[in-house]
Amino acid sequence: MKQIVVASGKGGTGKTSIVASFASLTKAVFTDCDVDAPNLHLILKPEIIEKIPYEGMEVAEINEEECIKCGACQKACRFGAIENFMVTEEKCEGCGVCMLVCPVNAIEMKKRVNGYVHVANTRFGEFVYGLLIPGEEASGKLVALVRQKAKEIAERKDKNLIIIDAPAGIGCPVIASLSGTDLAVIIAEPTMAAIHDMERILEVAEHFKVKAVVCINKYDINEEMTKKIEEYCRERGIEIIGKIPFNRKFTEAMVKGKNIVEYDKELADLMKEIWKKVEDMISQK
Repeated sequence: MKQIVVASGKGGTGKTSIVASFASLTKAVFTDCDVDAPNLHLILKPEIIEKIPYEGMEVAEINEEECIKCGACQKACRFGAIENFMVTEEKCEGCGVCMLVCPVNAIEMKKRVNGYVHVANTRFGEFVYGLLIPGEEASGKLVALVRQKAKEIAERKDKNLIIIDAPAGIGCPVIASLSGTDLAVIIAEPTMAAIHDMERILEVAEHFKVKAVVCINKYDINEEMTKKIEEYCRERGIEIIGKIPFNRKFTEAMVKGKNIVEYDKELADLMKEIWKKVEDMISQK
């Protein structure tokens, strides 16, 4: 089973539009691992068939009957989560210090639901995405659970490919999305910070020994910067698999709940060329 991750060093580069277009071009299990703010489902229009609670962090709970109101837990809590001998769940980080300092063992650490994994069917096939409850943490663990569920589905459905829409940046959920994949497609755009942003995610891919290629989106809004990106990649032996022009049809397609392959023939042909290069790379591994 092969896994492809589409990533970028910053948000707004067009990852989701490109992943959605791939959905029309191959039979795969698709995942959205941007668990803080997933948006691939807006295009794929999934029919949710399973919603799995995700318990990633613990929360302290004080037993009022056993509590002697000594105040030790309140003094020890560095997050201000305990007031008047009651725990404010939204502030609790689940560190367990309060439980350790309680002289009468009146505090327990209990699991809490931090988010959900959604398993769904779409017009393109199976789709899995995660969604954290606002304000919750442990997003990397939720990403790992999303990928695990996608792998189970792929094995059950006898599919040999998983395509991952990664979060932006280089943080924990990105690392959880990228590690262990077979190919990283890095989406770059020609802005002043483009090379810096691209370099960050390429370093992450290199650290985890994941082969990376680059696709330049909106290349014609700043062709001078596009040339710098091309030069950067050429010097480092990184293949550029495609250059996509700026076109409002991407936004129009998204508003209509479609990917660009469904919406525009000319751009569909371009996306097919890019996908063919990705497919050839995966088949050689």
